Amino acid sequence: MEVFLIRHTAPDVFKGFIYGRTDVGLAESFDTDKRLVIDKLPDHIDIFISSPSSRCSLLAREITDSYLEDGRLMELDFGSWEGKTWDTIDRLESEKWMSDFVNTSPPGGESLNQMNERVMGFWKELLQYPHQRIAIITHAGVIRLILSAVNSTPLQSLFDINVQYGEVINLNISSGI
Repeated sequence: MEVFLIRHTAPDVFKGFIYGRTDVGLAESFDTDKRLVIDKLPDHIDIFISSPSSRCSLLAREITDSYLEDGRLMELDFGSWEGKTWDTIDRLESEKWMSDFVNTSPPGGESLNQMNERVMGFWKELLQYPHQRIAIITHAGVIRLILSAVNSTPLQSLFDINVQYGEVINLNISSGI
């Protein structure tokens, strides 16, 4: 099975804006960026699956006429921090989260462990699909979690995995995780 992990293109946000679950628009470069993504994909993919976030589903609609959406592909839920900036949230809360983001969640949000549970539920199900080529259009956090599982990387090292906007990562999967 070949799996293409596709990160959405650049969003139209300013530096420091917290937007895990917040629906944000895409940068003016979207038309150029989507073309670069499409050029990295093979001519035939059996099934496309997208996060329901518009920054992912818009790209999916531009690539194919038919795709599925799966809420388990959503980015981390930052709870009450959504739509704020890192310099405006409570410093003690953010320090607590940053010191143990694997187990601690932002107020009203989810921890990385919780996100990992939902993403791995999706991944294990996906590995049972009969399709040979699957494309997943999603977020950096989701892609990092999948790569972490595939490469047996500890969750504490998740942010060492660099995933660029519009990046396409090709995985050849021969057995389940």
